[in-house]
Amino acid sequence: MRILFLGDVMGRSGRRAITDRLAGLRARLKADLVVVNAENASGGRGVTAGHAQLLLESGADCLTLGDHAFDQKDMIAFIDREPRIVRPLNLAREAPGRGHTIISDARGRKALIVQALGQVFMSRPYDDPFSALDGVLRAHPPGGMVQAALVDIHAEATSEKMAVGHFCDGRASIVVGTHTHVPTADAQILPRGTAYLSDAGMCGDYDSVIGMDKAEPLRRFITGMARDRFTPAEGEATLSGLLVETDDRGGPARSILPIREGGRLAPSLPA
Repeated sequence: MRILFLGDVMGRSGRRAITDRLAGLRARLKADLVVVNAENASGGRGVTAGHAQLLLESGADCLTLGDHAFDQKDMIAFIDREPRIVRPLNLAREAPGRGHTIISDARGRKALIVQALGQVFMSRPYDDPFSALDGVLRAHPPGGMVQAALVDIHAEATSEKMAVGHFCDGRASIVVGTHTHVPTADAQILPRGTAYLSDAGMCGDYDSVIGMDKAEPLRRFITGMARDRFTPAEGEATLSGLLVETDDRGGPARSILPIREGGRLAPSLPA
């Protein structure tokens, strides 16, 4: 199975890149499933129901969220009606929606999609991601009812993401980090067969400060004072993520390829 994962969609620029280019990218890469992190798709904070529906209609099979999962209030009701959206597994027990789901490709092969929030340097003390992930992965072992499993670890610290990768090695097909909006260069297949990348980066304008228009972040860093709100940068977006091919018999990764398509970042795909 060929699984394409794209990092945090950032504002209008990121949405436009998904709607304009995802279908062509999916066809070119011959991806069987596409998973997109939609954490910042609406104004840089959360995703509205309408924007989530737009991303799904543009070719995403599943959307993951993050610590801004419910910043857009209409998502609270919408997520219970849309099984293709996954919020973090280790949010409060009363949170709406689901922390994992199973999606199928055109051939009927099934993939588990699960997301957890990190604890290190995050804005609030979320529940332990390791124990939360352990329960779901024990219920969906390699070679069981799913042919592949993808873990989106939405976290700040690369050390914590790496620890999650090794914790899930051999139990998940893919562990990929999101949240920092900066793509890392450590794509690898871990010893027991799990494809790993510390951060997929964002689908947004890289002529920015992690997706935000440069002026206000620079002002705050230089002067220590805020004047305006942060607003997403509006230039051409780079689609950033990874493509993983898995073995259907048990889910280990055969290959991993970082994706950088369009925008300011050098493309990793051949012309």
